[in-house]
Amino acid sequence: MIKLIIRGGTHAPEALAVRCATGRARPARGTAPTAPGRRLASVKVTVLVGGVGGARFLLGVKAALGLPAVGPGEPGESPHEVTAVVNVGDDVWMHGLRITPDLDSCLYTLGGGIDPERGWGRAGETWTVREELAAYDAEPSWFSLGDRDIATHLVRTRMLRAGYRLSDVVTALCHRWQPGVTLLPGTDDRVETHVVVDDPATGPQARKAIHFQEWWVRHRAELPAHRFVPVGADEAGVLPAAREAIAEADAVLLAPSNPVVSIGALLEIPGLREALAATPARVVGLSPIVGGRPVRGMADACLTAIGVETTAEAVGRHYGARSDGGLLDGWLVHTGDRADVPGVDVRTVPLLMSDVPATAAMARAALDLCGVPVG
Repeated sequence: MIKLIIRGGTHAPEALAVRCATGRARPARGTAPTAPGRRLASVKVTVLVGGVGGARFLLGVKAALGLPAVGPGEPGESPHEVTAVVNVGDDVWMHGLRITPDLDSCLYTLGGGIDPERGWGRAGETWTVREELAAYDAEPSWFSLGDRDIATHLVRTRMLRAGYRLSDVVTALCHRWQPGVTLLPGTDDRVETHVVVDDPATGPQARKAIHFQEWWVRHRAELPAHRFVPVGADEAGVLPAAREAIAEADAVLLAPSNPVVSIGALLEIPGLREALAATPARVVGLSPIVGGRPVRGMADACLTAIGVETTAEAVGRHYGARSDGGLLDGWLVHTGDRADVPGVDVRTVPLLMSDVPATAAMARAALDLCGVPVG
């Protein structure tokens, strides 16, 4: 456990400290491969996630493993462990604060602080600071920060500027929110997704790169995107704890998150794709496309930009079979959808996360396809 301690003083690194304590011992992991259909006494599940959909899927994974969907649960309530490797490509500096949207969505959702109507940000939010920034005509005006949310960003920014790694910051924030899963950024390095779009103000054939948040929030993904650029990825490396979580997992799941700017952005981190290729666990993905449309968000605009059709089959083929250098051993698509993905075990199950029980059923189906049924 890492606990954030804030002491007096606002500029010196010693103003922040991180207290470490030994957590409960993890059960030893067997070396024998899991037999199909055999229930394990304890299961380690690692999930690659991004955004609102990924956070909601984690609620279902917890419920499928006998954990309370929200909060940490009672000690010893479930022997199973869940680790989420979270996208950082959406991360951005705004008003001098470091914002990590996907990590925060996981924190707030799993910790019971999310706004249930918006699906992002804090419940019971107020917007005094936003209104004051607007009065100053302070840019960017298109990115809203709620007052409660700003407190999280202030703590994060203060720790980062004091020299702590992003993974240390996440652990400290988890001490407050108690998500009941281990949340890990894909990397401690700064990797941001930028989008190449037309720049008609400069010339008829000119293009420019803008941050993903500007394309997604300000322009609602309506500017045609030519490609996505993982700025900083060349100098980054996968978080060692994330690589270990993938290597030691009994099941690895790709959440029904955006395949381009969530799961795809994670795969741009050097070492992560290799970790997926090497894990002895089966890798199973859940389609974010139902009936030819994204369940949430604007994944269709992202897929169009990279030349992939907005269908469950096309996304499955985009990921590809692990036996052929891709990612997947199994692929779940929504009931009524069809998908022929060579080398991948495809099954159809309901994939609408209408509530926690429905999402838990999705997670159980994915774990069953991994060969580690639970419940």
